[in-house]
Amino acid sequence: MKKIIISVSNDIVTDQRVIKVAGTLSRNGYKLLILGRNLPQSPDYKNFQFPVHRFSLWFKKGPLFYFFLNIRLLFFILFRKADILLANDLDTLPANYWASKIKSIPLVYDSHEYFTEVPELAGRKSVQKIWLSMESFIVPKLNYFYTVNQSIANIYREKYNVEAKVIRNLPECSTKGQLKYDIPGINGRRIIIYQGALNMARGIDLAIQSMAYLEDVVLAIAGDGPERKELEKHAHFLNVENKVIFLGRILPAKLSSITRQACLGISFEQKQGLNYYYALPNKIFDYIHAEIPVLVSPFPEMEAIVEEYGVGEVLKSFEPENIAKQIDTMLNDDKKREYWKNNLKTASEELCWSLEEKKLLDIFNTIK
Repeated sequence: MKKIIISVSNDIVTDQRVIKVAGTLSRNGYKLLILGRNLPQSPDYKNFQFPVHRFSLWFKKGPLFYFFLNIRLLFFILFRKADILLANDLDTLPANYWASKIKSIPLVYDSHEYFTEVPELAGRKSVQKIWLSMESFIVPKLNYFYTVNQSIANIYREKYNVEAKVIRNLPECSTKGQLKYDIPGINGRRIIIYQGALNMARGIDLAIQSMAYLEDVVLAIAGDGPERKELEKHAHFLNVENKVIFLGRILPAKLSSITRQACLGISFEQKQGLNYYYALPNKIFDYIHAEIPVLVSPFPEMEAIVEEYGVGEVLKSFEPENIAKQIDTMLNDDKKREYWKNNLKTASEELCWSLEEKKLLDIFNTIK
């Protein structure tokens, strides 16, 4: 039985892509160990379905965090048996690359996003240059490489002449009869849901602003992140805090139940760096599996899904008042909602991890 060490820079618990990948590999005869880090509010992982080791680091962000994360990963991997290494995103790749060279074992790279173009690096040319230098040194040497959509795969082909496979971040097949979790503060209002990290340039502030123009609607924000306090202040300043509910970080099983109660799912990423422009967020697929229509940014990958499957609309404007008008129409046009409902059922059956995982196994099963 081959052993795979999987590395991430988060605390694993809500990383749905890593959990799905690990589940597929485990079910198909691979032995796993997942490496991550402890965060101040990380949930316990003692009942987690896979063996986990999380590092406690002095630094929580910035250059020293990434440096010490990779040092800890490198030395841990060097003194553990492994047949294959799986690095998730560029921030774990250096340690895994050098460990694979020293131990002469295969390395697989899963690029969850176009890392060097994330909004946090926009305008920080010196920091961006460091990440780019690491990427350009390692990526052309990779034999096993996959990413989340074709647009990002095309970028890597053009930059480094490497072929990245595409494995989309699709949900597990929908299950019926899930427990229902009540959302506090709804009071009979229709729910618009945003799920995901509360990071910059995700358009959450625009969604909050649009609430000033909507009645009998509540925005449920399921997730946490560095922008949460600012977003809460923003809602208070606009006097819409009674229309915005911050649910915090929610485990995947509960999140699925909450999402099913919504009438609309949103993904308003903004073009601050090419990462979001070419993004295909997993929350869009989660909304589809919850069978709620979506309203997304007019960017290539998101727009393609909406148009191909007919499951919602693309934003016509990033102005909050115009966003509110489009939301209001989507909530009240019964004919469109019936059309979307029928299409969502079909899309949720086709956009399913049980079909996508076959491509993942094709990669790992070819490793000698």
